[in-house]
Amino acid sequence: MTGMPMKRRKKAKLSSVQIIALGFFIMILLGTGLLMLPLASVSPGGASFSDALFTATSASCVTGLVQQDTGTYWTTFGQVVIIALIQVGGLGFMTIATLFLLLLRRRLGLRQREVVVEGVSYNQLGGFVPFIRRIFLGTLLAEGVGAALLSIRFVPIFGLGRGIYYGVWHSISAFCNAGFDLMGTYSGEYSSFTAFAGDPLVSLTICTLILVGGLGFLVWDDLARNKLCWRRYRLQTKVVLTMNLALTLGGGLLFFLLERGNLGAGRPMLEQILSALFDAVTPRTAGFNSTDTAALSPGSLLLTIIFMFIGGSPGSTAGGVKTTTVFVVLLHALAGVRRERSANAFGRSIGDDSLKKATSVLYTNLLLALSGALAICAIQTMPLTDVLFETFSAIGTAGMTTGITRDLLPLSRAIIVFLMYCGRVGSISFAVALLEKRALPPVTLPQEQITIG
Repeated sequence: MTGMPMKRRKKAKLSSVQIIALGFFIMILLGTGLLMLPLASVSPGGASFSDALFTATSASCVTGLVQQDTGTYWTTFGQVVIIALIQVGGLGFMTIATLFLLLLRRRLGLRQREVVVEGVSYNQLGGFVPFIRRIFLGTLLAEGVGAALLSIRFVPIFGLGRGIYYGVWHSISAFCNAGFDLMGTYSGEYSSFTAFAGDPLVSLTICTLILVGGLGFLVWDDLARNKLCWRRYRLQTKVVLTMNLALTLGGGLLFFLLERGNLGAGRPMLEQILSALFDAVTPRTAGFNSTDTAALSPGSLLLTIIFMFIGGSPGSTAGGVKTTTVFVVLLHALAGVRRERSANAFGRSIGDDSLKKATSVLYTNLLLALSGALAICAIQTMPLTDVLFETFSAIGTAGMTTGITRDLLPLSRAIIVFLMYCGRVGSISFAVALLEKRALPPVTLPQEQITIG
């Protein structure tokens, strides 16, 4: 045979980010199919494609926005599908897949390791198998303790079997920062935990699960290794703990003051304090509520939007732009005001690369939320505050709403579904997954100064 040798075509290789984005997409489609089955809902003939897709996306992306009340519309089978999507979506499907491979004593290839490392925001390839095991054991411990504590309250109300089921279900939902609940069967549809606003056991257990799940797996690992030795903690751990403490206590105080003359009027002091703490924790990004969100004062609504946008911490079950992103942007802004050479925190300097990534994440999420709100306002007439609350809740995977989710038109629903997906995969990661190409030779263009500020 004559002629030039045939060139072997290189197989198109998906990047780690693209695999993660595709995995979430497939998981959403699978969940949609299962939720459309007649045995998944009380609706004759099964749930509609729109309701199933919206719910599967919200569960997989651990958001919590719903078109139908979870406790009254979905059967036990449907609820199990939803909580399974929440668990896999919270930990990451690659983390779950890795756990199964480890249980089967399969060896992981370099490619698999790269994808898992990207999925859990781990900073190195070595030593990640023990890290994954610690994630699994930590999750099991946190959800188990949470389930036991919640069951103490739920068993007397719902009976032994159902009470334990509710305890386990809500523990997983809270730890994964999902915001789905089954309380529609107890205190009315879409009521969330309003019936337990003054219950310290339920409120504090849910808040603790949300905070622990939102800390991030790297922070867990650091805390487990170094116990209570602050000096040995990584910079990220110090930043995450500081930001969480400031947002929880500072936010709780602000909500208490803002609602003192509104929803807090006439309520016992303990209930006011618990509600204020719950209101400060759940927007980042769990989505439960122990007070009527639609009845919050304008100041509380604005504060909730800010908290939903911030979210939890990197490599956690929470969404949002993340606490470290906000910390880096604020720190660099402060350094600029002070005319300092670099942004410094806890005896370390934070480089410009971190600032570039932080500003990209911050402004991309902000642009998506505002663009989504503008699009929905163009599609249907709704109060601007409610629409902004909805889009920031979706991009932050917070799951809170003022009640307009069920009134959204099909196109508006599609926008919210897209925002939830971007919020979970990561808006920057989603853009990279779509646009990623082979790296080109670096070219530096001529610089020119522009006026800033």
